Amino acid sequence: MDLSTLGTETRNDKTSDLDRMSPTELLLAMNDEDQTVAAAVRRAVPDIAAAVDVIVASLRQGGRLIYLGAGTSGRIGMLDAVEIPPTFGTTPDRVVGLLAGGARAFGVAVEGAEDDPTRAVADLDEVGLTARDTVVGLAASGRTPYVVGGLDHARARGAATVSVACNTNAVTSRHADVAIEVPTGPEVLTGSTRLKAGTAEKLVCNMLSTAAMARLGKVYGNLMVDMNATNEKLVDRARRIVAEAADTDLDTAARALAAAHGHAKTAIVLLLANCTAEEAAARLRAAADDVRAAVAA
Repeated sequence: MDLSTLGTETRNDKTSDLDRMSPTELLLAMNDEDQTVAAAVRRAVPDIAAAVDVIVASLRQGGRLIYLGAGTSGRIGMLDAVEIPPTFGTTPDRVVGLLAGGARAFGVAVEGAEDDPTRAVADLDEVGLTARDTVVGLAASGRTPYVVGGLDHARARGAATVSVACNTNAVTSRHADVAIEVPTGPEVLTGSTRLKAGTAEKLVCNMLSTAAMARLGKVYGNLMVDMNATNEKLVDRARRIVAEAADTDLDTAARALAAAHGHAKTAIVLLLANCTAEEAAARLRAAADDVRAAVAA
């Protein structure tokens, strides 16, 4: 493939004098370009929604969301993956991030790792890929061999596949069940896809994981009711979440949390259903851990 034909690789006429701009001029130029990213992501929402449905189906049957990428793309997938357990109370193995070159490549680039499709096969096999999983291949260019190899291997194993690219007619799109294309165009610094393309990929990952977790009952309203309260700030947040959800005061919320052994969902059901912590926990189990259904029951 002639990489010079990719939108992410072409020169940006608006910043051809980047090296002669004042700091303010350069920053304004970057900000102008960044404002185009959200609009590009918005146009891809139908495909992103289709991907969410696929991911939810996997997670409901005990599968996983596995991000796969190289360089900036892979690091963004890993970043989203590690934020899911504290935000939504999941175990670390539910959302996984795989990076070409391994975990050490997060801090130090492993040159050439992205050019070997067999590395992705080995990485997926190492985490025990199954047909219940969904693999999301992240590639700003849309042609990274590591990602293509991973998507092909996942499909061969019967797993669901999603591709995310920042160019149209991406190669990766032809190797996935759901193709998300967010054409971000020329970068301020030619070819530096850690900029607009990286921002677009982060926005898409935010959408995929947050929407999936919301569909799985990991939120109540817009509250993080399944978060892990692992430090003083988060303990305070849990108390405020329970108070907001149950429309009560902080002292009552604190007492409910104590009765629920610090589990916000149980405390919320306890207050809204006017029941004991044991009954609240039982209601949640019967309602597949969904607060609204548990209260209604």
